[in-house]
Amino acid sequence: MKDIFDAFNLSGIVLKNRIVMAPLTRARALRDIADEHTALYYTQRATAGLIVSEGTSISREGQGYLFNPGIFTAEQITGWRLTTNSVHSVGGRIFAQLWHVGRVSHPSIQEGGRLPVSATSKQATTAKAFGYDESGKPSPVDTPPPRPLATKEIARIVEDFAQAADNAIHAGFDGIEIHGANGYLFEQFMNPLVNDRTDCYSGTTLANRLRFTLEVIDAVTSRIGAERVGIRISPYGKLFDMPHYPEIESTYIELCREIGMRGLAYVHVMNQSGYSRLDSALEPEAESGFYKLLRQMKPLLQQTALILAGGMTRARAEQMIADNIIDLVAFGASYISNPDLVARLQNNWPLTPADPNSFYGGGAEGYIDYAPYAGS
Repeated sequence: MKDIFDAFNLSGIVLKNRIVMAPLTRARALRDIADEHTALYYTQRATAGLIVSEGTSISREGQGYLFNPGIFTAEQITGWRLTTNSVHSVGGRIFAQLWHVGRVSHPSIQEGGRLPVSATSKQATTAKAFGYDESGKPSPVDTPPPRPLATKEIARIVEDFAQAADNAIHAGFDGIEIHGANGYLFEQFMNPLVNDRTDCYSGTTLANRLRFTLEVIDAVTSRIGAERVGIRISPYGKLFDMPHYPEIESTYIELCREIGMRGLAYVHVMNQSGYSRLDSALEPEAESGFYKLLRQMKPLLQQTALILAGGMTRARAEQMIADNIIDLVAFGASYISNPDLVARLQNNWPLTPADPNSFYGGGAEGYIDYAPYAGS
């Protein structure tokens, strides 16, 4: 019987259990550089088999929110190195999640006040970036219509991802996760109802819609090795104006087939219906389709591990691992207020509820001051 507390071999990296800390944006980096608080926050949670960092921007252009540590300057690499050294000192493993938000940004964040870039010219009308308002104060701001990338520019962004992966390894990360979920740049290419291009990256064919994602995967794996690369996806997700489309199942089946042939370390799937804070929860028929798709994905991935996040419990995870539907289980919000989540799950100790008011921004409170379980 497989157990979530058993060790797991992730493409040559031995994880001490099958529990993953999912990426969680916390917006605590006032200079966009990971600092001592960042290091303590992740080290407190390093009993997880694998930590995936909060999204870290690959470039200024890729940034959509203030106060998130990037990985494109020397200072940012040095800042992250403090975190990775600290996590490793207590036996933890950590991957960096590489992030480009595409159209979910704002000129106040962009260099020179430029428009955000995307696969598309279509505005994400329901999306908010976190930038500066008209008075210059940090605030949620409406995202404008983006500037569609010229064909010749896309190679530059592919290279930005490859360089960011290289930076992550130099910063001491064990590997990287490409953020291909949640309505950000990769989904803006993959969704045919958003992608309005007419070139070889257009939304008119499956090969064209997947071209950018596969080019980034190939560039990153060429730079640091496939065994150090994972990707996060969110089939049926509707965040940031991402409409459902008839080809969802075929899109992700083909993507997983390509990933399986490339031998990536893992695919990290986010079930947005399992995450109660998301307004864009799945309708019941989409929920059914999600699990059908999950079962189809697993054999296509070959030796690539499958991680599932979203509404997971210990019992649910153990059953899905026993049924060979997934290999590892990821927990997100539970890790905010339970740094010792592995021990709490293993001993059936109660979980401390998190304060949503301290999820984003602020200082130590609600970030590094949650205590481990101390008994009743």
